[in-house]
Amino acid sequence: MDVSLLVWGVSIAVVVTLLAVDIAVVGRRPHVPSTAECLRHLAGYVGLAIAFGLGVWATAGGQYAGEFFAGWLTEYSLSVDNLFVFMLIMARFAVPRPYQQTALLVGIVLALVFRTAFILAGAAIVSTFSWVFYLFGAFLVWTGWKVGRQGAEDEAEEFHPPLLLRLVERWFPSTSQYHGVRLTVVENGRRLITPMLIVLVALGATDLLFAFDSIPALFGLTSEPYLIMMANLFALMGLRQLYFLLGDLLARLVYLSYGLAVLLGFIGVKLVLEAMHENEVPFINGGEPISWAPEIPIWASLLAIVVILGTTALASLAKSRRDERAALTDAPV
Repeated sequence: MDVSLLVWGVSIAVVVTLLAVDIAVVGRRPHVPSTAECLRHLAGYVGLAIAFGLGVWATAGGQYAGEFFAGWLTEYSLSVDNLFVFMLIMARFAVPRPYQQTALLVGIVLALVFRTAFILAGAAIVSTFSWVFYLFGAFLVWTGWKVGRQGAEDEAEEFHPPLLLRLVERWFPSTSQYHGVRLTVVENGRRLITPMLIVLVALGATDLLFAFDSIPALFGLTSEPYLIMMANLFALMGLRQLYFLLGDLLARLVYLSYGLAVLLGFIGVKLVLEAMHENEVPFINGGEPISWAPEIPIWASLLAIVVILGTTALASLAKSRRDERAALTDAPV
């Protein structure tokens, strides 16, 4: 896929403009968005993503359009999982609801910066060392197993602070009170950081960890850095509205960890198979490509992603309804 610098520039300019509008609106009036506002913005972002995918189809063909949609859906599903951790962070630091929009928006901007760096580095590595797909694939299979095991253990949700956050809390004096969305204040002649700054560090550090899973997963679906970048951008742009829109509904997605485990495992296997097709590792098949390894076309990957996520959502909501009916039946009269 040949993407000119002009297309890159226009795409980035559009995203920066949308973010600037978001920052201006939220910065001028921190508030808890209504359901109608969330639906309106989310529908706009989803519509833009679909329009972009159709544009790719019209200009570059169905193969690349399928790769974009597969990457976008995968990134969206992983982002929904991120929302659980974001909610835990907000609860852990008792962030007032009107300020959560600002925290999420800054966190999303940090995520864009981090993931852009990961994508550029990943593209450079993949183009130079094809054997890295073996490592990416093995890592995703291991991550999928770990995510599935955590779901099977069914432990109570608990926020485990990243190392960076623990260091900030230990080394920098802070105030216990929020001062709007300010990051520092002066009290008794001392400059102190506010809980809002600590929350932003927590969001940024957490998303940096999530990028280790999501970026290799996207490289398992497409090798085009431009499509990977746009899939990330469209998934992240609607994340803030999704956070407020879903709310308690996220807790009803009880099988989400299992669905993500299967999804990551599937993409990991796909990466290993692709690495076998382009094999250059001397101690594997004498350094020659492995022709008998099956190839998974992008339409099959897209179908698998839709089936996995759809089954996960339907099964989760069905179990939640059964649990609610059982609670009503067992409730004392």
